[in-house]
Amino acid sequence: MNKSDVEILEKKLCYQGFFRMERYALRHRLFNGTWGKPIVRELMERGHAAAVLPYDPVSDRVVMIEQFRIGAVSAPVGPWLLEIVAGIIERDEPAEQVVKREAVEEAGCTIHELIPLFDYLVSPGGTSERIALYCGRVEANHIVGGFYGIEDEGEDIKVHVMPFAEALSLLNTGKIAAASAIIALQWLALNRDSVRNRWLTA
Repeated sequence: MNKSDVEILEKKLCYQGFFRMERYALRHRLFNGTWGKPIVRELMERGHAAAVLPYDPVSDRVVMIEQFRIGAVSAPVGPWLLEIVAGIIERDEPAEQVVKREAVEEAGCTIHELIPLFDYLVSPGGTSERIALYCGRVEANHIVGGFYGIEDEGEDIKVHVMPFAEALSLLNTGKIAAASAIIALQWLALNRDSVRNRWLTA
């Protein structure tokens, strides 16, 4: 089935702020070939994002960032999350440009090369947001660490440069709870040898 098997009956704007909430009345074709009854769904719109796991293949280190997240206030790990670099994609802006810009703003690092990983839906039951995910080659020796972020946007970001093995240990013990970081680190765990071979012999 595809988009032609969905009929939008009504679309209303419920809220407009940092996010936008829309209410849809719709019906869609069922797996048995008939059309289902009209249903109502609310959808949060916030645009799409791009994220990158900065990785140094020479020293086998990754760059993680830590910042406050309101959505994690009630989470077991608490509201300060270990994440990877990410940013919102502006209209007609290439995702690769977003992650390179955000790497400088959030972590003080330069991305020299990118490997595209996935373009995934964050939570399609309630939001249309997609994340374009990358692994980016960096030189960890040139990354000072410390505190970054744009003050006017309320950002207060702490940079962590750590061995990949340490990041994997944090992941395996539940200390990393952000989805993009989990996906990127698991991908690197599976593909680390080929990534190092590719970047170290380039």
